[in-house]
Amino acid sequence: MSERVFLAKCDDCDEGCAIEVTANNRVIAIFNVEGQFYALDGVCPHQGGPLGNGQICDGVVTCPWHQWQFVVESGESLFSPAVRQPTIELEIEDGQIYARFEQTS
Repeated sequence: MSERVFLAKCDDCDEGCAIEVTANNRVIAIFNVEGQFYALDGVCPHQGGPLGNGQICDGVVTCPWHQWQFVVESGESLFSPAVRQPTIELEIEDGQIYARFEQTS
């Protein structure tokens, strides 16, 4: 079973930008790429940098700490095919961004 959790308003994340939110004890980076919203686990796997503070170019976020890069749609690393940042499925409704998280017992 999953739980629907409010993350942010669409207006909080301008086109070409990213924001960082916390939900379900996780840091989540939300990206607005040409009006489409994507979300990744917000903690860079390299050394814990804040992906929600990274720069976005052509659908790729660059971690501000050590320049690791990830495709925001898939979480794919541009440095190593063995590294993939977890994606978070989003739902957009009435100008608000939600995520679904699996409930643990």
